[in-house]
Amino acid sequence: MRDVFIIGAGIHPFGRTEGRSGRDQGVFAVRQALADTGLDWTDIECAYGGSSAAGSADIMVNELGLTGLPFINVANGCATGGSALAAARNAVAAGEYDIALAVGFDKHERGAFNAKPKEWGLPGWYGQTGLMLTTQFFALKLRRYMQLHGISRETLGRVAEKSFRNGEKADHAWRRTPIDLETILHAPVVNDPLTKYMFCSPAEGGVALIVASGKKVRELGADAVKIASIAVRTRPPGSFEVFAPSISVERGGAPTTLASRGAFETAGIGPDDIDVAQLQDTESGAEIMHMAENGFCADGEQEAWLAEGRTEITGRLPVNTDGGCIACGEPIGASGLRQVYENVVQLRGRGGERQVPNAPKTAYSHVYGAPGLSAVAILER
Repeated sequence: MRDVFIIGAGIHPFGRTEGRSGRDQGVFAVRQALADTGLDWTDIECAYGGSSAAGSADIMVNELGLTGLPFINVANGCATGGSALAAARNAVAAGEYDIALAVGFDKHERGAFNAKPKEWGLPGWYGQTGLMLTTQFFALKLRRYMQLHGISRETLGRVAEKSFRNGEKADHAWRRTPIDLETILHAPVVNDPLTKYMFCSPAEGGVALIVASGKKVRELGADAVKIASIAVRTRPPGSFEVFAPSISVERGGAPTTLASRGAFETAGIGPDDIDVAQLQDTESGAEIMHMAENGFCADGEQEAWLAEGRTEITGRLPVNTDGGCIACGEPIGASGLRQVYENVVQLRGRGGERQVPNAPKTAYSHVYGAPGLSAVAILER
């Protein structure tokens, strides 16, 4: 398998963009990525991408150009972007192509992600007021975790406070106004123990990444970031997922744990070697639990980590340096690729006010998608 590098990265700002479809935002991101590396659309040899609510990705060729390239649609819930990148990377690593594209985009309605409420006999306000099944599941899962491992509501608030503070420094973020801890903790409760500022919001946006072989990197003289490893894993027996009738907290069975171990093994490094990380944070508790599932700390240690600022931009392990899903929102097709985009920015030293100091050399991204799939990517400079 050949080494593979990210040579181009583009993003359409997340949030709400009236008059521009989700697919249009994906096209915008692709054109940004092409400009980033000085390539033309005709140079792209294959593409992988998808969305949850904004249509098929392959139709982007109507705007980008009818070149006849193979364009594969990807659908893996919140892990759609990570899965598209894995497919593009594998195509180049296998020697099938020298340049490939991974793209994700979406455009969601306001309110909680509400899975066909009318088909369930539910009114539209059911999801809009936070009663969607997923938000209840997140809260129940988190409440049990807090009880088992001594995590306080203040720690949940610290995650959100950090997210909004980092989002202020990211020009692609949606929520760019800092919110203090007291406001977060005393905001209306959506699903106990989570207040409205502890959740991400359905959003809009697009991200595109261009990957290439080492041969192409040398030919182009590109500002390249190496993909050290990518791992995608589904859930084995004993794990749980969003729509399961019962909850198991068996640590060894979590798909995130399996993907993390696989990615570290392939990269030949461990959690202590990572300089910056982007972790799935559908809500504050998700970031906390995923810190442990990805091997960065033991269960319960997050309480001290957040209180001591270890996950701040200047901390021991900066986490979600652009504000994560909480500040950026979550357009499902684009969210996982946004994480990798942010890591490319950090490794290139282009983060501006949110730049991690001391020239980071390794970066980690993790995304979790229902109904129980995780993708992890490790980048090296």
